[in-house]
Amino acid sequence: MTTSTLTAARLSQLDQADFVPALDGIFEHSPWVAGRAWSRGPFADREALLGTLVGTMQAAPRSDQLALIRAHPELAGKAAVRGELTRESTREQAGAGLAACTQEEFELIQALNAAYNARFGFPFIIAVRGLTRGDIIAAMQRRLGNPDEVEFAEALTQIARIAALRREERVDRKSVV
Repeated sequence: MTTSTLTAARLSQLDQADFVPALDGIFEHSPWVAGRAWSRGPFADREALLGTLVGTMQAAPRSDQLALIRAHPELAGKAAVRGELTRESTREQAGAGLAACTQEEFELIQALNAAYNARFGFPFIIAVRGLTRGDIIAAMQRRLGNPDEVEFAEALTQIARIAALRREERVDRKSVV
């Protein structure tokens, strides 16, 4: 069984020990989200699955949410340079052109990453699919001015968007029959 052929119906039949790895990577380095969501099945369709996963993330204690946020890599950061990103993050960042930054763009993104992390204590997170490097840089600059609580909530919103995009690739549209 490959994750690309999973349906919500099939996921609903898995025990927790198989369910969690089947959804590995939907939430960056955070299997606890799927682990906690498992007991809330069965899932009528992939929208219900996503709603349960995101609801689990949103209901988690702030310390767990912060750990989830901090599990995300910096955009065009050191992990990317060293080739240490997850398969999903590598593909997403490359798709946004971050692997093809000019030296000037790379230095600007590095400076913005450092300023953002110093300001908020976690990496800048944005669902990069469909965005250009310019869009991402503009968002980084704009969001640096957000109040702490607004930016914490925005990071979780962006994680939910990333999870939705990753779920689209991993879970078929078929619903429970």
